[in-house]
Amino acid sequence: MQPPETDGPVRIPPELRWLKWLVIVLAGVMIAGFLVLIAALVIRLNAEALPLPDQIVLPEGAEAQAFTQGSDWIAVVTTDDRVLVYGRDGVMRQEMQIDRAP
Repeated sequence: MQPPETDGPVRIPPELRWLKWLVIVLAGVMIAGFLVLIAALVIRLNAEALPLPDQIVLPEGAEAQAFTQGSDWIAVVTTDDRVLVYGRDGVMRQEMQIDRAP
């Protein structure tokens, strides 16, 4: 069976033409978003790391469980539920005791 003969090019209905442009715009936005995501990753991964002290001395009997850092401080969570806050120079600034849940 052969397709019916037409007199000239086939025209796309207006609803499908609108849908075609929506799909094209969506593809463009997705490509742009992906490029922005890659650029953000490259910028973040090339950032200079914050300096860490060579050594941090924990109080007697303390054992480190977790570690985090801010712009000018370092915090160590110990196994005996304390948070020890140090400066970037390795000197202790503050000690906090964490209360256990009842």
